[in-house]
Amino acid sequence: MTTATSKSNSSTAKTQVDPKAAHVEAPLTEKATSVAHDAVDALSSRAASAETSVRHGASHSAETLSAQQKIAREKITEYSGKTRQLASEHPLATAGLAFAAGMLVTALIRRK
Repeated sequence: MTTATSKSNSSTAKTQVDPKAAHVEAPLTEKATSVAHDAVDALSSRAASAETSVRHGASHSAETLSAQQKIAREKITEYSGKTRQLASEHPLATAGLAFAAGMLVTALIRRK
């Protein structure tokens, strides 16, 4: 029994942390933690500025797209009105164009 007790005491002594060794490692851990925090802070600030830039660009793109859509709608309305007017003024030419377009589409479909 004495040997079992002495073995357990020696293993307990080995698992205990030396206070001097812990004190030596603490500055390294603190430095690593500080560097990691600085890196995260720098990354966070860069990410915030990138997010702001992307949001601004997306907003500007949305405004530009909206303006272009408005212009396209106006042109479609204008040209469809002109097309209807020409079709009503020249019905025979309109029928000829429709026939020619139909023949062209049929020829293209048969090739495939």
